[in-house]
Amino acid sequence: MATFCHHPTPLSFRTPIVGAKKSSRNDAAFEEKKSVFVDYDKGIHEVSTSINGFGKAEIPKRHRLRHESDRFQKDWSVSQVVEKVLKLGHWDDIDGLLNRWLGRFARKNFPVLIREITQKGSIEHSIRVFNWMKQQKNYCARTDIYNMMIRLHARHNRTDQARGLFFEMQEWRCKPNVETYNSLINAHGRAGQWRWAMNILEDMLRSAIAPSRSTYNNLINACGSTGNWREALNVSKKMTENGVGPDLVTHNIILSAYKTGTQYSKALSYFELMKGTGIRPDTTTYNIVIYCSVKLGQYGKAIDIFNSMREKRSECRPDVVTFTSIIHLYSVSGQIENCKAVFHTMLAEGLKPNIVSYNALIGAYASHGMSEEALSVFNEIKQNGMRPDVVSYTSLLNAYGRSQQPAKAREAFIMMRKNKLKPNIVSYNALIDAYGSKGLLAEAVEVLREMERYGIKPNIVSICTLLAACGRCCQKVNIEAVLYAAEMRGIELNTIAYNSAIGSYINIGEYDKAISLYRLMRKKRVKSDSVTYTVLISGCCKMSKYTEALEFFADMMDLRIPLTKEVYSSVICAYGKQGQLKEAESVFNMMKMEGCCPDVITYTAMLHAYNAAGDWIKAYTILQEMEANNVEPDAMACSVLMRAFNKGGEPSKVLVMAEFLREKNIPFSDAILYEMVSACSLLRDWRTITDLIKIMEPSFPVFSIGLLNQLLRFLGKSGKIESMIKLFYKIVESGAEINFNTYSVLLKNLLAVGNWRKYIEVLQWMEDAGIKPSNGMYRDIISFAQRSAGVQYAAVIREKVDSLRSQPGSQTSIV
Repeated sequence: MATFCHHPTPLSFRTPIVGAKKSSRNDAAFEEKKSVFVDYDKGIHEVSTSINGFGKAEIPKRHRLRHESDRFQKDWSVSQVVEKVLKLGHWDDIDGLLNRWLGRFARKNFPVLIREITQKGSIEHSIRVFNWMKQQKNYCARTDIYNMMIRLHARHNRTDQARGLFFEMQEWRCKPNVETYNSLINAHGRAGQWRWAMNILEDMLRSAIAPSRSTYNNLINACGSTGNWREALNVSKKMTENGVGPDLVTHNIILSAYKTGTQYSKALSYFELMKGTGIRPDTTTYNIVIYCSVKLGQYGKAIDIFNSMREKRSECRPDVVTFTSIIHLYSVSGQIENCKAVFHTMLAEGLKPNIVSYNALIGAYASHGMSEEALSVFNEIKQNGMRPDVVSYTSLLNAYGRSQQPAKAREAFIMMRKNKLKPNIVSYNALIDAYGSKGLLAEAVEVLREMERYGIKPNIVSICTLLAACGRCCQKVNIEAVLYAAEMRGIELNTIAYNSAIGSYINIGEYDKAISLYRLMRKKRVKSDSVTYTVLISGCCKMSKYTEALEFFADMMDLRIPLTKEVYSSVICAYGKQGQLKEAESVFNMMKMEGCCPDVITYTAMLHAYNAAGDWIKAYTILQEMEANNVEPDAMACSVLMRAFNKGGEPSKVLVMAEFLREKNIPFSDAILYEMVSACSLLRDWRTITDLIKIMEPSFPVFSIGLLNQLLRFLGKSGKIESMIKLFYKIVESGAEINFNTYSVLLKNLLAVGNWRKYIEVLQWMEDAGIKPSNGMYRDIISFAQRSAGVQYAAVIREKVDSLRSQPGSQTSIV
């Protein structure tokens, strides 16, 4: 072979390079050729790559002469062969097709053929082609061919088959190289078999094959994918010790290991250290950091990272995963409109949502019971040519469950089965919750039995869902039946299950049962949490068991369990009801010192406490504090303050408070109107009460009869008897339910002005309405007749009263 020098040599004196022509022919045969197809009318743009390989002209002459005249032998290119193989089912005669290909006589076609078909990802076709290839006489086993097959099995999580190929290649005397071990470690990492992956690394070192950075990255990923973040860190340290420095992929894998292992704080700390190494994060890095920030509730930090990625000069543009994480962020923080806005922004930036993105949006709507919006997104998935998966259907089930539409939830469940999707345990639990949300306990239990018939075992979530349904149905027997069913199936109740059962007993007023279950929970050493004591304390307060509520509060303090706002509110209420104002104030101040901002419920509890103590000045101070802290008072808080004003002899302040309510657009509740009527009664403010009646008149059926009775009482005490009777007629015409007290108010005020004729008429109204007058009502009119009516009218009154008493079902005697 001639040697080259720096000076040009005349063409006639140049010595040809041995094998140069052959090498150039190989390069041309296996050169990738791209072809582009564009249809401007349909908007289609396709780019395809083809490889010719060795054809008839390049195969050995003996084979060419032998098969040249055979019309069944085809001179296909490698790409054509791959295309024809993939069109067949893997059960079809693939061997027959390949035996018609003239290129099979060129050994160099085999690696290219395997590479092309494995890249397509069809494992069954690849196995058939590989087995056919090994039967060819001119086949020579090569390491790169086995590496490609091992990588393919790894992508399909076929660990045993990948390991089988590893042993087979050694039988064929193919020595594994670093790529072989990398592929095998990757296969075991995908299957979560990180210990196998560690053993493979040891075998690799014993074979004197130096691990590459990809080897360590695959091994770290094998550990991290199963949540073993400590092992992942150990491998990373070994990697550095062996002189192989980590790269961006390594850092991303470790961040992912922290994420999988739910070590979100450690992931963010590692990210800060990573930035100090000078390695620039990529989109994958930021996606992991955003995910961990959302899990830690650091929504502001996640949004800042997202906005920085969207800046014009940013090197890391957000991808579909980034937008999906932000949709989830807004979902968990309750900002549903922002979920929709982010989704549309993703579309506007030219990114095509995947099924995970659609599921995140459906889940956001489902969490707030927005079933119509969830269904709209679900239909959009199908319109865009994608197939909804189990998560899509389950999210739709949740949407119908939260909106209390069990019939539609069942329809979605049936539709999932029709589309050949197998419901998982989450799907069944969502359907149980849908029935339970409507109180259909029998149907919910039937779903539990149905899932067992299909071989899916109920879990603790199923039991918790049924217990919650029992609480809604107010059925004690069913709560005990569900607990027994859990015991029979070997399902150990956890904290959430005990909380659900205790809450269900509290809801139906079974205090003793709830306490027994709480004691059983403590006996079995199941940890009580804030929810446990919140349910117990608030439940005791609802049942007026204030002493017991304070005892649970003391236990909660002893166990150092964090207090919730509901606990603070309930305890303040309990102290207030027992007249322990100082203790209530102490808890209220402790709440603020702990950094727990009081809400409107807590402030209302303090208002109740001050009202019970008759201290309207401090009650008014609470309202001022609410305004200073931007806590909007509601109708309940305002009614309590009004009651304190009336009780403290300050009725004029009640009417001032009413003007405050109008300015704040706070609706007038029954309690507020009652206090306003009481204030007007104390002030003898006839004009205000008249205006109030005009406002209330269209809504008489909505108001409580106690409020309407208070209006009648005020008019009667004011001497406005005709107005009182007219108001009574309007109340009757409105369809509001009249009770015994209503007639009692009318009779007392009529008797006070001596209108005995109307008094007797009202008694007749009571009889006609099926409400029996009391003995006292008859005694009062007879006493009036004897005392004030005179002899002439006394006889008439007595006669009319006797006539009423003689009616069927009337009182038989007046004692």
